[in-house]
Parts: sequence; C-alpha cells; structure tokens
Amino acid sequence: MIQKIVIKNTATFDTEGVEIDNLKKINFIYGANGCGKTTISNIIASPDQYVDSSVVWISDNKDDVLVYNKAFREKNFGTNNIPGVFTLGEATKEQIEELEQKKKKLHELNQQGIQKRNVLEKKKQELEEVKKQFYESCWTRIKNKYNSLFKEAFVGFLNSKVNFAQKVIASAEKAGSGAGIKYDDLVSRAATLFGEMPSLIQPIPLLMEVGNIQELEENVIWEKKIVGKADVAIAPLIERLGISDWVNNGRLLLEKDSEVCPFCQKKTIDQRFREDIEAYFDETFTQDSRTLKEISNLYLGLKESISNQLANILERERLSPTMLDLDLFDANRTSLIQVFSRNKEIIENKLKEPSRSLTLQSSKNLISWFNEAITQANDKIKSHNDIVSNFSKEKQLLIDDVWNYIIKEEKDLIDSFMRIKSGCETGISNLDKGLNNLRYQYSVLNDEIKEGNKNVTSVQASVDEINKTLSAYGYTSFSIVPVEEHYYQIKRENGEIANSTLSEGEITFITFLYFMQLVKGGKTPETANSDRIIVIDDPISSLDSTILFVVSSLIKEEIKKIKRGESNILQLILLTHNVYFHKEVSFIDGRTGKNKDTWFWILRKNNNRTTIQCFEQENPIQGSYELLWNELRNKDKISIITLQNTMRRVYETYFKVLGKYDDDYILQKFPSLQEKEICRSLLCWVNDGSHCVPDDYSVIPDQEQAERYLEVFKQVFEVTGHVQHYNMMMGIEEAG
Repeated sequence: MIQKIVIKNTATFDTEGVEIDNLKKINFIYGANGCGKTTISNIIASPDQYVDSSVVWISDNKDDVLVYNKAFREKNFGTNNIPGVFTLGEATKEQIEELEQKKKKLHELNQQGIQKRNVLEKKKQELEEVKKQFYESCWTRIKNKYNSLFKEAFVGFLNSKVNFAQKVIASAEKAGSGAGIKYDDLVSRAATLFGEMPSLIQPIPLLMEVGNIQELEENVIWEKKIVGKADVAIAPLIERLGISDWVNNGRLLLEKDSEVCPFCQKKTIDQRFREDIEAYFDETFTQDSRTLKEISNLYLGLKESISNQLANILERERLSPTMLDLDLFDANRTSLIQVFSRNKEIIENKLKEPSRSLTLQSSKNLISWFNEAITQANDKIKSHNDIVSNFSKEKQLLIDDVWNYIIKEEKDLIDSFMRIKSGCETGISNLDKGLNNLRYQYSVLNDEIKEGNKNVTSVQASVDEINKTLSAYGYTSFSIVPVEEHYYQIKRENGEIANSTLSEGEITFITFLYFMQLVKGGKTPETANSDRIIVIDDPISSLDSTILFVVSSLIKEEIKKIKRGESNILQLILLTHNVYFHKEVSFIDGRTGKNKDTWFWILRKNNNRTTIQCFEQENPIQGSYELLWNELRNKDKISIITLQNTMRRVYETYFKVLGKYDDDYILQKFPSLQEKEICRSLLCWVNDGSHCVPDDYSVIPDQEQAERYLEVFKQVFEVTGHVQHYNMMMGIEEAG
C-alpha cells in the first residue's frame, strides 16, 4: 500500500508542495477542476518522471498500480486495437478455489513480512537511538574533557559527533591496554608535540671542578695549628702567651741587621734573639704557611669559577626553554654563594692567624644537588631533542597513546555500548534472515499463482462482461469484440470500427468499464490475480445521472470488497470534482458511520497554488441535497408544507438538474393511466405546497394524504430505475 504522496515543483504545486500522508484503504480526494487532481494521479502512475515528487510505500513490495485518468483513456483508446484483459471467466470452481487459497497464503506471507519488517525497523531504530546516545556521550564525556589539552589528537574527527564517536569505536577495536600510559606524561609530551615543531635545546653543562673544591674544603690545613719549633728557648714564652701569630708578623716586619723592635721601636733585638726567632719559625712552619696560602688562593678561585658557572646557566635558561626549576635553582645558588662567602671569611682569618684551628662549611650537598638537577634536566632535554629529531613519528605515537589512554579511562562506557550494539546487530541479522526467507517463499508462491493464472484466464470473459453492461444501459449500437490475439476492437453492428464516431460520454463510459475489468483481471495471464492499487481520477466528467449512478455503484461494490478483505485491490484512491458523484460513491448505506479504513481530503487552489486539507474519517462534502433527504428521513418532525417543499427540491435536483428528465418523461414511465394521474397529482401537490401558502378557503392537507404522496414519490424512483438511489438516501437496506 501507498503510505504517502509528496507533490512539489510541478503544475500548481510550489516548492513547499503538498503531502498526502497516512493514506488508508479507501481515500476520497475532492477538488475543483484545475487544482491538481490529474497531476496527483500522474505522479502515482509514473513517479520517476517527477524529480521533486515521490510516492512512499508502506513496505518494500510495491504493488501494481492501475490509474484511471485522461492519460489512461488516451493510451488504451487512442488506437483501434485495445489490449485485452485476462480474467478468471473460464476457470473451474476448483481452479479458482486453489488460486484463492494460494492468494490467501500469499497475503499471509505478505502480512508476516510487513510485521517482521516493522519489528526490524523498530530494532534498527533502537540501534540508531543507542548510537545517538553513545555519540552524545562521546562528545560530552570525552571530547569536551580532553579537547583543551589533546585537540591535535582529535583533528579530523571534530566536524561531527558521529565521526568522533566512530573514531572512539575504531580506536577501541584496535587499542592496546593503555596500562603504562600516564596522564602527566601525555600532558608533557603534548606541550612539545602538539603545535608548531619545536627547536633543539642545548644541554646544560655540569659544574666543573666541583670535586676539587670539595677536597679543598676538607683539607687538614684548616684545622692544623701552624706554629714554630717547640725546643727553642723562646718557644715556651710564645706558646704560654699564645702570641705565635703576633711574633711571626713582627718577624716579617723586622728589618735586616736592625736592633729596633718593629712594635716598641726600641733596641731590644740582638743577634741571639734574632737567631731564636728564626729557629722558632723553621722550615715546617714556612712550608705549612706556604701551603695554607696556596690552598686558600686555589679555593677562592674555584669559588668564583663555580659561582660564575651557576650565574651563566641561570641567565641562559631564563632566555630560552628550560627543563630546570629556575626558582629552586636560583634559591640554591644563593645558598651556595652564602657558603662560599662564609668560607672566604674563615680563610681570611686562617691566613691572619695560622695558629688557629678552623673548619670550612661544606658545599658538597648543594653542589651535588646542582649537578643532579642539571643531569635530570639534560635527560629531559635529550628526550625533547629525540622527539624533535623524530617529530612526525613521535607525534603519531603520542596521538596513539592519547587514544589508548582515553579508551582505558572510558572502558565502561565503550564496553556497554559495544555490548548493546552487538545485541541489536544480532537481532537485526536474524530478522533479515527471516525476512529473506519470507521473500523467497513469497516469490515461489507468486510464481505458482502466475503459472496457474496462465492456465485458467482468457480475454473473452472481459468482453462478455463489458458488452453485458453496455447493453443493460442502452448502449446497443456498438460492442467490444476480440480481434487478433489478446486485443479488442469497438465495432458497430455493421462491422465498422466505432472509435472515431463515439461521443465523449460513450468513450468515457466504455473506457471506465474496460478499466473495471482490468481492475478485476490483468493485461497478462500472470497479473490477472495480482494485488494492486487503484487510482480513479474523475470518471464521470461527461456522464449523465444514470451513468453516474452506474459508475458509482460499480466502485461502491469494489469498496465493500476492499473493506471486507475479499478483493485483490489493497487500496483505492479516488479523485473527483463532482459533488454529486462524491456523495454517491462515498455513501455506502444510511447506517454505516465513520470507518477507520476511509479518509477524506479536499484540494484547493488559491493564487495558482494548491493546498490540501485532511478531514480524516469525516466526510467534508455535506451538500444541501443530502440535507433534503435528511428531512425526508425525519418526516415526522417537519410540517406538511415543509415536506412538500422538500420533496419538490429533491425531485427537481435529481431528476431535472442531474438527470435532465422533464415531467412528461417521468409520467410516461408509469404503465397505467391511473398511476400516471397519481404521479401528476403528486407533482401538482408538491409544487402547490411549495409555492403557495394556504388561505382560509383551502383544504389543509392532512397526514394521511402526505403518506400517500410519499409512497408515490418512492414509485417515481422505482419506475425510472433509480430505486437504489432512493433506498441509499433513505437508509433502506436492500435485500440480498
């Protein structure tokens, strides 16, 4: 069945277009001439010819579509030979029953297929919803969380949530454990690799001669008391007074051959004293003093060297990318300089007073810290430089590690999705297999039905049926005859081909009868009993009221079968501009209310633009003619004068306006003179009552008289062959 018709950018349908959705088994579309009904029927017949329009089917199995419209009439009756219609007219009862059973089974397979496909669609929708939720979670939980730091790893997948989530899935399917990957390491590498390609960093030189300065600080000279010889006569005095350094300073100031003391400036220095002094400060003292001075100078030199090295390192690292903690480096440098300064004071004191035992502060721990910090920084520099030297390779390794880390961190989310996704895909696969099996069974059974149709169908039954209907309604001057194999011709009684001499009304009527046979059969034996969709576009444009009733009756019979499920017609779409035909064909009987299988639409054209309005189960065509009959059905509730007026308007509308019958024609239909007079009395009565108001001298008609005339009113429909219309409008169910 057709679910929806979309019409755009053609005829009076603009870019916004019209959408006819939720089509049912029976669909009535009313619209005035020129509002697009034929365009709709043409689109249903040939959707591929309309680029912006479409026909949407409920299932993948597209049923045959038969469209009755102007194009159908021109195609089938534009030449002398008309394609034959194969029907089951010559089939035996057993053959028909067998075909019907197979068709019933075929219908069951189709319904099973529809149900299974609906389940399949729901399962696919479930999978899509699961994917949609996962895509959203990936975007909010992963992308938003890591994008600021690892955006470079997401390049190419940030244009949509779907692409990003699919990258997550692909990475999860090939990812390693990610166990050894640390977040801080990723951040550090990302700072180097994500962005412009960095430059090489020069290693930081280690502090030079640090071993020497540590040896100097630990030299015994600092603690050694440098004094003179103990066995000299003057030694006890010097040692008792602790004036060794003072005496030595005086000795150095003593002028050669002078007897004057450099301190008191008196002649107290004799040769013996001079010899004792020189003997006291012997070679050992002199050597120790020399050693002290040399070590002191060496230490102070190394101190300056190390201080300068640290200052140079700090200055360089501040001007370029560094791997050092410069604040801590500078703080420890200050601490080391303070140690050096204190040691310088100690050395100066030792040089002044060699006899004192002193100890230098150790710089070992600080210097070790510097070299260790520099070594660690150089390790980082080496890693950095290795990365720079292999930038592209290292960047890709980082991207892979980022994704492996993300997969590890979001394992629960991904595993849950993959589990549900796998379940849905398994269900979809099983449903697909089941659906394919049903398709195979359907195809095999359908081929059997087609083969069976070949053996029991013929075109003669359709010829007989069309001619029978033509004859029944007075078309006796021409008939349908079979000619060459599987073709018809329309011929006069004298054998002449009648196509060119038929009136428009005759052509329309015979075309419709041919179409109705085609509806029941097919143009090939294989399609004679196939399911089909029927579209009828204005079949009564040139027909009189009698034929209008015949056409509507034929269609209504098919509608009843469709509703009962007794027809191979699955769906009917009827389009018309004729209000009376619409009312006639859509009215089944007076007791049938709204039906879920029947929907109504109205097409309207305004400013050369077509729109559509859906009324669902509510028939929108409620004309005054139906309201008149409604009054007759409720005659007990209206006055006799109103009854007279109502009967007159019904009579004039149906017989005079629609049927083009005059009063004499109606009167002649009554067989006896007495009946003619009764009818004439009715006509006078209704005309008198509707055009005049009774005065005081008139005989007021009574209820009994009204009942007699109502009976005659019914007889008018009976003698003219329209009693079915009367029964339909009065809500009278016909026997049989």
